[in-house]
Amino acid sequence: MPDSLHFLIKNDTDSLCYAYLTGFAIQYNLRRCFLKSDGRSLFFPTSSGMDSPRTTLDGDCAISIAACESFSLQVPQLSGGRLWISKNDRLAFFLDPGPQLVEPSVTNLTDANNQIDFSFVEFTLNEQGLYANISYVDFVGCLSVGLELLEMSGNIQKVKGLAPGGIDEVANGLREQSRVDGFDWTKLVVTRDSGGGVSRILNATNAKAVGADFGGYFEPYVDQVWKKYDYTTGCGLEIDTQLPQGVLTGSVNSAGLLDFGPGLTFTRPCTADIFGCNSGPFITGDNQVRNALIPRLAAGFVRSTLLCAACQPCELSDFYMDSQTHHYSRLIHKASVDGKGYGFAYDDVDPKNGTDQSGKVNSGTPVGLTIVVVG
Repeated sequence: MPDSLHFLIKNDTDSLCYAYLTGFAIQYNLRRCFLKSDGRSLFFPTSSGMDSPRTTLDGDCAISIAACESFSLQVPQLSGGRLWISKNDRLAFFLDPGPQLVEPSVTNLTDANNQIDFSFVEFTLNEQGLYANISYVDFVGCLSVGLELLEMSGNIQKVKGLAPGGIDEVANGLREQSRVDGFDWTKLVVTRDSGGGVSRILNATNAKAVGADFGGYFEPYVDQVWKKYDYTTGCGLEIDTQLPQGVLTGSVNSAGLLDFGPGLTFTRPCTADIFGCNSGPFITGDNQVRNALIPRLAAGFVRSTLLCAACQPCELSDFYMDSQTHHYSRLIHKASVDGKGYGFAYDDVDPKNGTDQSGKVNSGTPVGLTIVVVG
């Protein structure tokens, strides 16, 4: 694996765009860094001291890309990389003492970037290769981003992102869902102060930021799952761990726990647990088998497949078919050109030989990554 990789940003919009590339430089002891505006040099933020006030990032790190133009980057090995793209306006990054980088926030409605249209791509580039994905785990922006990864074999992996008008399709779908079930899906849609157009849509995991309340939403579905797989029914829930342990079968025991064996029991998740996939019964630990069950069980709740398919992970055709499901994630996939994108934390859970839904590209022999911006 080379020390760096060629990235190409294609601005297919009719507006000026700015790109910012951040991450932790592997060859520099994982120091936080930016790529400078030349697309080659690294900038390492520093602060004056622990008593210093918050300051604006002083490096020349905004990469300007004219409408219908492209810009080449040479990206070093980075962990936790992000490529931020904004339309018309530069993004504001700040430094707190440490230095601690303060990135644009979609949950702070007073953030300096609140009225700017932006999206980002997540990636890691290291000795093992390149992994990149389009993430909607926090939000979906009105700028659609696609990925094309060229491998040494000549193979090209593609993730196409939202279709034209996709964010409006998601917004309208959430508004309709609120009319149907009375929950606060419509509040997840963030509009611009001027014009009223959709700026971004938050995932339900960030509901509190916009005053949305989903309390009790998934609990009736959880009740149905617990009832179906109660030990007295003789019906077991099968989960393919995709480990040497293979398929494990669980049922709800007399203590009310979903039980797959010693050390493999799960309490009932609440709505917040299901949306976030990282609390309650979904907290990972040092048990490898339990850690394999967690994403598959969580995905089954998010996609509402636990009642219609006794073996998990199940096929794509069963995803989001229940009326009580994660409608943000459902609509994200529906509005995407190829149906791909991370709508929740474990959206990479698929059955063996199943269709990947997660919007990722990865290779141990990458030649270059193209990021296509439309919107």
